[in-house]
Amino acid sequence: MDARLDFFGNALGAKVLKHINSAGRAASDSDLPHATQELVKIRASQINGCGFCTDMHTKDAAHAGETAQRLHLVAAWREATVFTEAERAALELAEQGTRIADAAGGVTHEAWADAARHYDEDQLVALVSLIAVINTYNRINVINQQPAGDYRPGQFG
Repeated sequence: MDARLDFFGNALGAKVLKHINSAGRAASDSDLPHATQELVKIRASQINGCGFCTDMHTKDAAHAGETAQRLHLVAAWREATVFTEAERAALELAEQGTRIADAAGGVTHEAWADAARHYDEDQLVALVSLIAVINTYNRINVINQQPAGDYRPGQFG
C-alpha cells in the first residue's frame, strides 16, 4: 500500500509537520512521565485506527523499556491490572478527548477530576496537548493512508 501523498516530502506538508512537531516537543519535554505519554499516544492511535502512529509509538515505547505485556494490554486497559491509577486516569482522559464527537458533553467532569488528582497543572497542560497533537497526527495519517509497519525507533530524530 502506498500513501496518497508524500506528505513528508512535500514542502507544504513538511512545513505543517514542523509546526505540529514543535507543539508535540513542547508537551513531550514536560515532566509528564514518558511512559504515560506513550500510552496515551498509543491508545488515541488505536481508537482512530492509525496504524502508522500505533506502529511508531508501540515501537518507541518498547525501545524505551516498556514491557510487551503493558503494550499488548493498552487497548483493554480498563480490565488490565498492569497500569497505575495515574496512567488509568490519563488513558481515560485520552479516550474521552479522542472521542469528543461520540459524547455530547465531551470530557466528563469525573474524568477531568481524576486526572487532576494525579497530575499538576503543567502535566495536565502537557497531557491535553499530547492528546490534541496525536489526534492531529492520526487524522493526517489516516486521511493519507500512511502505511504502517516499517517504522524504526528514532527514525524521525
